[in-house]
Amino acid sequence: MPASPERQSVEVDGRRIVLTHLDKVVFPSSGHTKAQLLHYYAQAAAVLIPHATGRLASFVRAPEGPAGQTWVAKRPPNGTPDWVTTATAADGEPYVVVDSAATLIAMAGLGAFEVHVPQWTADAGPDAHDRLVLDLDPGEGVDVVLCCRVAERLRQLLEDDGLAAYPVTSGSKGLHIYAPITATPGRTVSAYAKAIAGRIQDEHPGLIMVSMTRGLRAGKVFIDWSQNASAKTTACPYTLRVRERPGVATPLTWAEVAACGRAEELAFTPEDVLRRMAEHGDLLAGLDGSRGRGKLPAGE
Repeated sequence: MPASPERQSVEVDGRRIVLTHLDKVVFPSSGHTKAQLLHYYAQAAAVLIPHATGRLASFVRAPEGPAGQTWVAKRPPNGTPDWVTTATAADGEPYVVVDSAATLIAMAGLGAFEVHVPQWTADAGPDAHDRLVLDLDPGEGVDVVLCCRVAERLRQLLEDDGLAAYPVTSGSKGLHIYAPITATPGRTVSAYAKAIAGRIQDEHPGLIMVSMTRGLRAGKVFIDWSQNASAKTTACPYTLRVRERPGVATPLTWAEVAACGRAEELAFTPEDVLRRMAEHGDLLAGLDGSRGRGKLPAGE
């Protein structure tokens, strides 16, 4: 979907979508236009959708880019096509389900550039999480390099418990570590995630923290285990991130994590991610399949 006129009607997956303001520069720092962002999603849909489909999506909307107003949209935005799949949450409200390239592009066309999803599917419900996630967020004075060292230790602990671990950049400053699990209540997943984060904090109290107190995070990596709560969401793998420059939540190899010596090595543009897809395919292909799901240890 290259640069195009101000208003264009396109067909995606047999659905007709009217896209506007395609020449608008959404990210002035990099020059990315709306058309270029939509092109990214058109190309990345095949790898993003398996990690979003079936889940109640919320969005960060930023029609004017990072310099304009941004807000979280938990309900289908005004202008959402009537063919977009929705699912009803426990509160009775509808949520968009990103289950097709057409839906992904339609939402981005409305300025909903970031996709966030929970660790459970609508069909299974919030008492049956199928993923665990740990969000590694560097405090002031440290960066993703220290997050990588923490991630390697987390991988060891998860694998010791029979869980596969998958690293993904947050698309901002840190890392997300995922593990596919058998259906488990959110409170149980949260308790396990908190316990494993606490073990690392006990090993390195000067470098790691699990407390939510933001003022104490300088010089440390905050391990956010709370995103396993049923009410929480995490940036979907491959989603764009609305920052000064357009980041992407990018799957990594563990070799890349081990080799990282500078934060710039793990900062990827949309174009970088498309090249990585061409080379590697989906590095998270094992995360949301039916095989390879680990069971959390008893007693956690």
